[in-house]
Amino acid sequence: MELEISLEDDIETGEVIELYKANEWSSVEKLEKLIPALKNSDALVTARISSKLVGIGNAISDGSLVVYYPHMLVHPDHKGKGIGLSMMEFLQKKYESFHQQMLTADFDSVGFYESLGFVRAGRTVPMWIYGGNEH
Repeated sequence: MELEISLEDDIETGEVIELYKANEWSSVEKLEKLIPALKNSDALVTARISSKLVGIGNAISDGSLVVYYPHMLVHPDHKGKGIGLSMMEFLQKKYESFHQQMLTADFDSVGFYESLGFVRAGRTVPMWIYGGNEH
């Protein structure tokens, strides 16, 4: 297994659909918005094995102070192999000088993000307006 992590990769719609469907993310139902959102991110990290897309993540940022990581997906067949860790390390390296690195984590992934140094931000309470229904 030769893992290739990149911040310079081009993504194809079909492979993104496959990855999002495999992870049952509702964003795949909004392809007309998902693909441009990913491509227009401040950073887009991909993971490939033998040229097959097995992971993707993105970052949106003000360019100097704050970065937010909205998407981080690894194909279920490849979870637990360090792929998500490698992708997050690439992103965190890019933004290491920033004052805030933020994300919203599903309960099952909290330990993963804690292992990368993320902690709950004091007494803050996560809030959002969300158009989905899986949370």
